[in-house]
Amino acid sequence: MKILLDSLPPESVKILLVLFLSFVLGLEREEHKAAEEQYAFGGVRTFPLVGLIGYSVGLLSGGQSLAESLGLLAVAGFLWLSYRHKIESSRLAGVTSEISGLLTYLVGALVYHGQFWIATTLTVASLLLLELKAVLEGLARRISPHDILTLTQFLLLSAVILPLLPNQDFTEYLINPYKTWLVVVAVSAISYASYVLQRLAKGRGGVLLAAVLGGAYSSTVTTIAIARRSAQDTQPRLYSGATLIACGVMYLRLAILLAIFNRDLMVRLAAPFVALAAAALCVGWFWSRGAPRTAKPAPNPEPKNPLELRAAFLFAAVFLAMLVATHFALAHFGRGSVYALSAIIGVTDVDPYMMGLAQATQSVTPLNLAADAILIAAASNNAAKGVYAWALSSGRTGLQSLCLLLGFAALGLLPLIR
Repeated sequence: MKILLDSLPPESVKILLVLFLSFVLGLEREEHKAAEEQYAFGGVRTFPLVGLIGYSVGLLSGGQSLAESLGLLAVAGFLWLSYRHKIESSRLAGVTSEISGLLTYLVGALVYHGQFWIATTLTVASLLLLELKAVLEGLARRISPHDILTLTQFLLLSAVILPLLPNQDFTEYLINPYKTWLVVVAVSAISYASYVLQRLAKGRGGVLLAAVLGGAYSSTVTTIAIARRSAQDTQPRLYSGATLIACGVMYLRLAILLAIFNRDLMVRLAAPFVALAAAALCVGWFWSRGAPRTAKPAPNPEPKNPLELRAAFLFAAVFLAMLVATHFALAHFGRGSVYALSAIIGVTDVDPYMMGLAQATQSVTPLNLAADAILIAAASNNAAKGVYAWALSSGRTGLQSLCLLLGFAALGLLPLIR
């Protein structure tokens, strides 16, 4: 093959590539045209010709951008005439074929400039967009304006605000605005992924799937939601097992965050985190197996949008408070105060505190101390969730959830024994 290619004129390979890429685009449009009764632009002959025009203009002009732009305008003029004829003959007229024609011209020009990868990638991407029309339009119908606003907020948090923040430490507590907001973006992204999956799976999958997805979003919120839902049902083993599963998924969520921000701390805690998550998932699943299979309940946490600006700024404020508190406690009261703080913080959301410890190990907090403090905070959080479940659930469900989570909290402290 190499000998054959070397024997061909240099430009012949480019011409063959233009013909091939243009032909597959024209083939897709030809199938589309055959499936419709109304007029449609182009097919397996027209598109290769447009691609050859783009290549020829580039060759004749020596690759000058002005000549190539004028060629693009000329092709666009013919495509406009085609579109005008289309809208005059039919009320339902799309512009997809005409835009594909413009792209084919550009593919020819890109091949002339030797941009083979870009030309091929644009062609493949175009084919995917054209062939997946029904799928993409169905997805668009399922996406609500609220979901679009949520995505816009995520782009605001990550692509607009984050690059503007200074990446340097301030004060004796080493507060870094960029790293602080990066933590907010990372936690929000993981929560948002679970939030989207919960919305897509709403009403399907039952309690256990909701527990897994909810645990990735917020195990505390999920525990409270399951507890309230269980008060209207008579399947205590199902709900208590689901609560344990949600708390186990929390450890996987924490491991992902540590992997992003503190690899050394993640390596230190990876084994106990994975073991604890596996134990909770297995025990929770086996425990829930004893529940009746006649009903298909599904807890409805209705989590708040994790990308709301108010929630993001609140998380950043709590994160900074936890970072300052950890530095202050270690500097003035020693290791014991950090352990006590971990046990107290566990009754609330552990994410800001854990991320504060992950940042602090890079400056003043020893790695071993941070790892032990995170284990204590997570165990304390599980115990607190047991109390929440006991207080909000029906009698048997609350008692079973409390026993399971207290046992799980005790298990979470075993890695401290050395």
